Amino acid sequence: RRFAAKSPITQMAGDIEALAAAATAQGEVVKGLKAAKSATPEIDAAVAKLIEIKQKITALDPTHPQAIQEKKKGKEKKPAADQPKPSKQESGPSKKELRMREREKKAAEALEKEKAAAAASADRFGDVDVIMSREMTNKTYTHVRALTAASVGRTVWIRARCHTTRAKGSLAFLVARQGCHTVQCVASAGDDENSVPKAMVSYMGKLTNETIVDVEATVAAAAVASCSQKDVELAVKKIFAVSKSLPDLPFQVVDASRNENAPSKEGEAPTVGLDTRLNYRVIDLRTPASQAILRIKSAVPLMFATFLDKEGFVGVQSPKLLGGASEGGSSVFRLEYFGKPACLAQSPQLYKQMLAACSDFERVYEIGPVFRAEDSNTRRHLCEFTGLDMEMAIYEHYYEVLDVFSRLFAHIFATIETDFKDELEIVAQTYPFEPFQYLKAGALRLSFAEGIALLREAGVSEAQQGPFDDLSTENEKILGDLVKRKYGTDFFIMDKYPLSIRPFYTMPDPATYGDPACPPAEHLSNSFDMFMRGQEIVSGAQRIHDHKLLVDRVTYCHNSPGHGGPHPDSIQAYTDAFKFGAFPHGGGGVGLERVVMLYLDLTNIRKVATFPRDPGRLAP
Repeated sequence: RRFAAKSPITQMAGDIEALAAAATAQGEVVKGLKAAKSATPEIDAAVAKLIEIKQKITALDPTHPQAIQEKKKGKEKKPAADQPKPSKQESGPSKKELRMREREKKAAEALEKEKAAAAASADRFGDVDVIMSREMTNKTYTHVRALTAASVGRTVWIRARCHTTRAKGSLAFLVARQGCHTVQCVASAGDDENSVPKAMVSYMGKLTNETIVDVEATVAAAAVASCSQKDVELAVKKIFAVSKSLPDLPFQVVDASRNENAPSKEGEAPTVGLDTRLNYRVIDLRTPASQAILRIKSAVPLMFATFLDKEGFVGVQSPKLLGGASEGGSSVFRLEYFGKPACLAQSPQLYKQMLAACSDFERVYEIGPVFRAEDSNTRRHLCEFTGLDMEMAIYEHYYEVLDVFSRLFAHIFATIETDFKDELEIVAQTYPFEPFQYLKAGALRLSFAEGIALLREAGVSEAQQGPFDDLSTENEKILGDLVKRKYGTDFFIMDKYPLSIRPFYTMPDPATYGDPACPPAEHLSNSFDMFMRGQEIVSGAQRIHDHKLLVDRVTYCHNSPGHGGPHPDSIQAYTDAFKFGAFPHGGGGVGLERVVMLYLDLTNIRKVATFPRDPGRLAP
């Protein structure tokens, strides 16, 4: 079937009708904006669009009622007295309409001028195409943290986020943020060789916060108290948007970076709540404080591994999918493993013992995930965290383990102090804290009984803390404060815990366990905990290496009311490993997130977890 093509005249008429309808609609938009007293830039943009439509109509039909009419030169002669007065329509547009036309014309001219300036300066500013690995150049980028007084006079390229932007008159200010570090960028419009086009100043002022930009600039000396790079600023030569952010963010990084203990100033948004931060964690992690926290956290496992490597330890990786619970109890995540019941590892405990004591590695450490199905919605508990575990053969006494741990933590604390001064200062700006104190000569050691005695002296009764009961969270904090006041340290070790509150693999204390006159409830153990700011960070002990004693303790704990432990059959592969001779050994496990939280004295462990997992949070 054939169809007749439209004639050019018919086509043109259709185009004019469509444009006329668009012009009418846009005219209503302009009227509405004016009636609402909208901002001048918004009105100007709408007027410019109306002019653009009318220009198209004029090009097709200059006589059309909505075409732009040229002004008539010269004054019109007044009609003779005897002639009839012309009607309003015949007398031409009113003064109001003339003013509107003049305004429309100026807006159109300004728009065209801005477009022309942008086109002429396309090599100096603007939005770049999506980077799709089309080419590689010799361009070298400098990290913001490297911009110091020694850089003054150099021309550099940086890639960073727009932390804040503002433009006023011929000046534009942009704070660029890369990781923990910020630097002020300044652009000035003018006629000298160091100036930039006025359109570039306008472009910088309109960039949305969190947009990623490439900036070419000259480093200049300056005093900028509000940025991390306080003695320099960047005189901008070129700026390009690499990836633009939406203007409406769930919260502003600036607001999330303020001191959480300081009241909001007039005009400031309130500080951002923890739930909001965690719901939009990718934005919260952009704050300088979060960047600094996670950079410190990332270094601690390296310090842990480097120190133990030098002590002759071997890094190992144990399985996280188990056929039974690591240490017994109900706090395991259960799952189906090819039709068989399984669970996620609560710790690498049994495997690191088998590797150190039974497989002749003697000294091992592991850095890996730990899973605890504990319904604890506290500020210091997570369902998934990073464990730093070590196990070592001993010769005579489990204090050999304490000696290694004491030197290990002194190394970690000292390295954070010396290598992360900038990060500590950045964290303190948002989360103020007192510097961590520890004894350089070696960790303070107290017995469990001595700890209970300190609590008694402070007025904690036996009803509030039994002599053979595990310490409550509240009493741990009280003890931490007492130790700090008496010994001047935030870090200490407490050992000889009651056997009844320790796992089945813990070696009993020979002085009480072998004494027939000592009741089982008062048996002690060769075990220890370590504390930072009054909270436990390490649990450890000498382990049982004798097969018979180990099986006896497994059976006793499993059948003992209130103690608990795995069924002997469920861990037979573990207990069987000790039939063939095993080294005396001991060790402990450290919670990475808790160590960093307490060193920085943060109020919640979730601030240290990258994407925290607790009983109520499985995303993002």
